[in-house]
Amino acid sequence: MSNIKHDPSIRNLLNRMPEEVQQSFTEEQLSHLKIAIGARQWGTHAVDCRGVVRLFKYRYYFVLLAGRNRRQLSATEKKASAIAQATVVTLGFFIVLLFIYLLKSALGINLFEGFSLGIWTYVKSLFL
Repeated sequence: MSNIKHDPSIRNLLNRMPEEVQQSFTEEQLSHLKIAIGARQWGTHAVDCRGVVRLFKYRYYFVLLAGRNRRQLSATEKKASAIAQATVVTLGFFIVLLFIYLLKSALGINLFEGFSLGIWTYVKSLFL
């Protein structure tokens, strides 16, 4: 395990204390301090939108944060990520396939004479 005293958040905390107090902390105490102050640190995000909305006599705050996930993922999070990626790839594949089918139909190309899925007819009825 690396020395917790080199962690930037712990270093920042310790720099605001007298030297003798800095030296009095054990590694275990510093790791617990990091957990305690880590809950309050947001860091920098690609999207950081915060605001307050007033509704009647109450005020509500909102926070929208988005950015690259730098944490280590748990096994459950890795599984959920794999499922989400597979879903996005599958949906993307079907959207591309639908686009190719619509393009084929718009160009008047019939692969099987007298057979249609009816998608092109439906799309034409929406726009024409």
